[in-house]
Amino acid sequence: MLARLNILLLNMRIIILLFILLSISESIGQNLNVAHTTITFNDPARSGGFGSGGGPGRQIQTEIYYPATTAGENVAVANGQWPIIVFGHGFAMNWDAYANIWNSLVPNGYILAFPRTEGSLFPAPSHGDFGQDIVLVGQKLSEAGQNSSSIFYSKISDYACAMGHSMGGGAAVLAASQGSVFDCYLGLAPAETNPSAIAAAANMQVPALILSGSNDGVTPPNQHHIPIFDAIPYECKSFANLIGGGHCYFANSNFNCDFGESTSSTGISLSRAEQQSLTYQQITSWLSYFLNTSCEGYEAFIDYPINGIELNTTCPSMQPDVTISQNGTILSSNSQGIAYQWYLNGEPLIGETNDTLLVGANFSGVYQLLVYFDYGCQYSNNIVGVEEFVTAPQISPNPANDFIKIKGLPTEGLIYGIITLQGQCVKVGTLDAENNTILLNELPNGSYFLQINGQGVKLLIQR
Repeated sequence: MLARLNILLLNMRIIILLFILLSISESIGQNLNVAHTTITFNDPARSGGFGSGGGPGRQIQTEIYYPATTAGENVAVANGQWPIIVFGHGFAMNWDAYANIWNSLVPNGYILAFPRTEGSLFPAPSHGDFGQDIVLVGQKLSEAGQNSSSIFYSKISDYACAMGHSMGGGAAVLAASQGSVFDCYLGLAPAETNPSAIAAAANMQVPALILSGSNDGVTPPNQHHIPIFDAIPYECKSFANLIGGGHCYFANSNFNCDFGESTSSTGISLSRAEQQSLTYQQITSWLSYFLNTSCEGYEAFIDYPINGIELNTTCPSMQPDVTISQNGTILSSNSQGIAYQWYLNGEPLIGETNDTLLVGANFSGVYQLLVYFDYGCQYSNNIVGVEEFVTAPQISPNPANDFIKIKGLPTEGLIYGIITLQGQCVKVGTLDAENNTILLNELPNGSYFLQINGQGVKLLIQR
């Protein structure tokens, strides 16, 4: 039985990864609808903008699409905490050209915000102002999560990403290179801007993913996308070349963009639907890790190439192997991660988030450790049948009231200790076959470890 369970756990990661790949455009564990609201934010330090009602200064009308249990206008946000993606539109393009983007991402648990500033042909848009608008919208939405009068109160996660297409992709570089508002950058055919997105990229200190159509003549990759990518100094950056892709096909049909494409791009072999499908496949797993810390998302992004995309990445493809060592009923790992989670028979052990685990005598089975690294996660080897290696005394009752009695003790004396979950020893003594009772009436209610001769079990005192 344990051998079969061991094989099952060994294949658990592969099964999860296959699920992600097969359902890449589906809601991940959710059944979320797309809802919409409009908010005009205000920057009192600047003027102009688009919209009204935000207060004195620069008006930044923003169309926001968010997860909800019921689709509609201004309906309640779905329960949960959702990452923010602030999206910059292309030159002379309206936000509604990107319905394909929000209809793909919002059901997967993201809030998409589209500032409508700098959308005119004449006067020419200000790239610098647009970049600042993206920053401000990210700040204001994060603050809305702390505002009890906001529709987004308690519904905003700690993660946000700057994203954009063409001019908006360049402006998002300007935004992601400033301060600590954004945790990642995602560019769709990003354009060089004024001030320079290429120069600003040298200050970017967040993970970045750039998608580029190989046959883009509007913003030729060698002049726009690639120089921006090359300038990014961050250790984890990725460039996805969509073979046969164009510039405007990242969005839905838009007259201004499509007209510019028709006069400049040649040899496009992907249809709009094909380019958008490749885009969703590439960005879904990437976002699921960098905005939702999904271990399987990172592994799917790194280790499962997408047919039709050439991916160049500096992100590490393999994490160190995680091994568990056993000393009696103590399991431990030397892997230096940023977080840990122990599992028993495939289920997480609540509160067991250190690199060492004390196994109780009544908790035999298959143990596994999940270690989180800066990029991705790694499951350990399995330790099978811990109790089989140790003869454990029988302890009753547990939960206990004023005492516990231990059966199965040898005739010679053994030292015991009662230890708090914080590691403080609160009672010690000796036990043998005749002296087999421990009084507990002086201890406060709570959870403890009882250790006897190196063996341990969790003990609950409850009166």
